Amino acid sequence: MSGAFSIIQNFLSGLGRAQFFLLQVLGAIPALLLRPRLIVQQLYYVGQLSMVIIVLAGSFVGMVLALQGYRTLIRFGAEESLGVFVALVIVRELGPVVTALLFAGRAGSALAAELGLMRATDQLSAMEMMAVDPIRRVVAPRFLAGVIAMPLLASVFAVMAIGIAGGHAIGVELLGVDAGSYWSQIRGSVGMDDITDGLVKATVFGVAITWIAVYQGFNAEPTSEGVSRATTSTVVISSLSILALDFVLTAFMFK
Repeated sequence: MSGAFSIIQNFLSGLGRAQFFLLQVLGAIPALLLRPRLIVQQLYYVGQLSMVIIVLAGSFVGMVLALQGYRTLIRFGAEESLGVFVALVIVRELGPVVTALLFAGRAGSALAAELGLMRATDQLSAMEMMAVDPIRRVVAPRFLAGVIAMPLLASVFAVMAIGIAGGHAIGVELLGVDAGSYWSQIRGSVGMDDITDGLVKATVFGVAITWIAVYQGFNAEPTSEGVSRATTSTVVISSLSILALDFVLTAFMFK
């Protein structure tokens, strides 16, 4: 009983520290807007360098969905609805969720490792000694860049038709679904509400991932083992948070 209480107490205290840390980061953002170069630089590192893996993943996810969807729909003579199936699943669910998981594995782990190494090599302590706020100078640009990059990457995955085009390549070119039906069904069934729901999810995921990453990295133990632990914790906690948040957001949106 005491062990369970201790676990709950540690969890709540850690959550409280993370929330206080987030408030500090949010408080540093207004001053950061006066130095857009820092944001653009971090957008390149967390966004542009993640583009290739997002595009490849989107293409393959669309192809797999087309194969699985066609196999199911043809049983009911509804193979012409393949485009709707692929588009809705990608725009509403797999686009933001898969993008977030890839973003956590690539950009989130990189942010945690970078900040952890800065902690281990006393760079953050040196900033504090020189009266430079490391949260404002180092953490806030990375946090804001991650929040901005995540919905942009999700839109590349889904809204900009990477995944949908992958489904087209399999469904139309390989399986013989009529191209006109494929695209017309998408235009008639996928609306702005579906796109908005996907982008809202992506934005929430972006906040959660970058918050976890910068918090874990900034508070990592100043050792190689501590940096490794912070990086691993970032990926694990981010992945679980994405799935939990996806359930909550989906339930709320359907309601």
